[in-house]
Amino acid sequence: MIYLDHAAATPVSKKVLEAMRPYFSDEFFNPGAAYLPAKKVAHDYEDAKNIIARAIGTKGNDLIITAGATEANNLALSGVLSEPVFLGPLRAARPSLRPFEKRVSATPSRVLYLVTEHESIRRVAEKFNGTAVKVLPNGLVDMVDLKAKITDETELVSISLANNELGVIQPLAEIGALIREIKMDRLKRGIKRQLLLHSDASQALNLLDINVSRLGVDLMTLNAAKVYGPKGVGALYVSRDAKLKPLTVGGGQENGLRSGTENVPGVIGFSKAISEAKEHLNGNRKKYSELKKIFLAKLEDYELINKKHTLDNFVVLCYNGLDAERLVFLLEEKEIYVATGAACAASKGVRSHVLEAIGLSDSEINGSLRITFGEMNTKEQILEATKIINEVVANEKERMKNG
Repeated sequence: MIYLDHAAATPVSKKVLEAMRPYFSDEFFNPGAAYLPAKKVAHDYEDAKNIIARAIGTKGNDLIITAGATEANNLALSGVLSEPVFLGPLRAARPSLRPFEKRVSATPSRVLYLVTEHESIRRVAEKFNGTAVKVLPNGLVDMVDLKAKITDETELVSISLANNELGVIQPLAEIGALIREIKMDRLKRGIKRQLLLHSDASQALNLLDINVSRLGVDLMTLNAAKVYGPKGVGALYVSRDAKLKPLTVGGGQENGLRSGTENVPGVIGFSKAISEAKEHLNGNRKKYSELKKIFLAKLEDYELINKKHTLDNFVVLCYNGLDAERLVFLLEEKEIYVATGAACAASKGVRSHVLEAIGLSDSEINGSLRITFGEMNTKEQILEATKIINEVVANEKERMKNG
């Protein structure tokens, strides 16, 4: 097997698994209980939160543990905006944003989001009459459009640090500086309405040195499953300036913002995973950069979509005129695992809104593959993968040529 879809999921590392194991059985106590063994578990849990927090330059009290990035994104947007504007029932299938973007509403937009954001942000933003911000053809935020769309009614801006389909790294520090400038101008004019910056950093956690103060964010989403930690564990950084309302109430855990018995093994595993990610940050970037060079040098007859400003482990290819979904299945038969885009969209057969936003044609979108490298990949695997991909693509082109 040659696995090249690490943006979708990463295997739990052996060290992470070993760190989690005792908390499934020996240290099984509920952290909220009053006796000493439970208090010890509660202490370990808080220590683990502090480790995760320090990795992004903050404190454990500023983190809200969630069941993954989707919940953290929902909490960030819904928690800040509180009362959604009702626009009718959501459609069962993924809604197209084009009609929504053209919709004229008497209710001012309180939330802006990048048009290429994950569905867990886009769908929530739609409930709040959100407005999409354009991207340039390279996938970077259109700063002119962003600045033009921030009004005195805007309360929240959501822009991922690195896109989950392209791996494009957004200039978050520049965006944060713009937000601060606008907030200062508001204060001078006597406007006290909050203006917060949220970023989903799920894909960037093991490849970028992240510091929430340096980036200027008020809210940040983290995901253990993308850094060789357990699935179903995430976190939301919440600055002291951000005031949220909970989505889940009951026991009052996580500062009252996310009630429910704490996922102790998951958070222990997350802390170990993020520690390893920080320790090997430079090594990982160097390794993936070298693998990308080898991969692209050996690949034949392709177009590279994400050329600049991308995470080192992301490669997005276009085989215009071919069916990428068919290529995925053909490669799977040879135990090469790649993707056509975000896993949640690909599983529903939905065309990528990200590739559409950067101006690709339907034919180009249908022929695009996402390859993401990971720790288990070797130079030998990459050479073998390129050989097989070249063969599969050549065979497909010949098949289509002959009808």
